[in-house]
Amino acid sequence: MDEAIAEQVVELLRARRIFASLNRRAGVYNVGVRVVIPDGREAIWDNDGAAGLEAMVLRDGMLVGFVPQIPDSDDLDAGVIAGIIADADYDAIPPPSESRPTAAPAPPTPPATTTPAPAKRGFFGRKR
Repeated sequence: MDEAIAEQVVELLRARRIFASLNRRAGVYNVGVRVVIPDGREAIWDNDGAAGLEAMVLRDGMLVGFVPQIPDSDDLDAGVIAGIIADADYDAIPPPSESRPTAAPAPPTPPATTTPAPAKRGFFGRKR
């Protein structure tokens, strides 16, 4: 997404009372739009430099969902992009508690061995 368009999209989203900001990746000239979702997730829209509009949905920096690329979204203007982002159904993406696999059970602990303690020996290895 072009930086000027991304700035316009952010302003249009803020006018709709949606918390949005620019998202820049270090070392790359790609700019995207970050949208905070009220349940603690966030969506990063179009930050990978590929043609088309798509989003990654994150919670605590971990990917929990993905909005696939929207067909024919290569040359949309800021107003249309802001509308798509504002109308996205983030609840269709399952929250992490439902999509995160349960932890595997811990392996059983081996039984304690009952080997007798070695006999005490003196300085030169002789029994006392």
